[in-house]
Amino acid sequence: MMNERVTLLATAIVVFTGALWGLYWLPVRSLAETGLPGAWGTVAITTAAVLLLSPLAFMRRRQFARSNRVALASIALGGAAFALYSIGFVYGRVAIIILLYFLTPVWSTLIGRYVMGWHTSRLRVLAILVGLAGLSVMLGADGDLPVPQGVGEWMALIAGILWSVATTGMRAKSDLEPVAAAFVFAIGATVSALLLAPFLELWPGGISGEGLAALLGLAFATGGIWWGLSVASLMWATVRLEPARVGILLMTEVVVGAGSAAVFAAEHLDPLEIAGGALVLCAGVLEVWPARRAAPEQSGRD
Repeated sequence: MMNERVTLLATAIVVFTGALWGLYWLPVRSLAETGLPGAWGTVAITTAAVLLLSPLAFMRRRQFARSNRVALASIALGGAAFALYSIGFVYGRVAIIILLYFLTPVWSTLIGRYVMGWHTSRLRVLAILVGLAGLSVMLGADGDLPVPQGVGEWMALIAGILWSVATTGMRAKSDLEPVAAAFVFAIGATVSALLLAPFLELWPGGISGEGLAALLGLAFATGGIWWGLSVASLMWATVRLEPARVGILLMTEVVVGAGSAAVFAAEHLDPLEIAGGALVLCAGVLEVWPARRAAPEQSGRD
């Protein structure tokens, strides 16, 4: 019974986190438009998160020394994945960036099967095929080759793959508390964004004192809410759910992100892109079915 309650709570946290991240593009685009272009806005946001989490992380410093190194690397890699995802919003359409990232169930299932040796059901194999079909339809909607177009789409695709690797490592090895994990996550994101920023855009100059204060305020608010509070909650939930299921539940972000982009940025998908996106979401539904059927069996054994 306790395991069921923990699973239910973890599921609710992941669903809410997905919905919250569906609005994340708004502060990212706002920072880019008001003085921090390219990856610099993500640098500001993640640095703010590191600073906000530092006092709490210092109180838990002994955890880092005894934590598994693979777990730390996996969490930092997850931060790098989210940094790429964050930067992608500056260079691509919101819905496409989100959908490309949310091919994570495909990558998670492949990694679980061929790297971790976990069982792969027929429905999950079907989910992989449907997800890849959706990718092809979505990216080939304009009659071009079905490959990502532009740096933003490539970043989103790579981010999804990296997140799948990271969540697999976190599930297998992580025992770090959520706040400490969020701190490592933010460090991984900050380092990644700093490495990429100079290659994407030059450091912006001429920001006035008033403008700088507004930018810092937005960066700290975004870093605290999205990269601090929500990531700490997600880190707690991630290690209690299968990696593929985490990817599926986070798909609330697709609905919120696409809807908010249509309303606030007038970004709309054409029919073929919608069809491809629907196949990607369908892959998510197919992926979660085996886990739902297995739940009663598991509870019966507990």
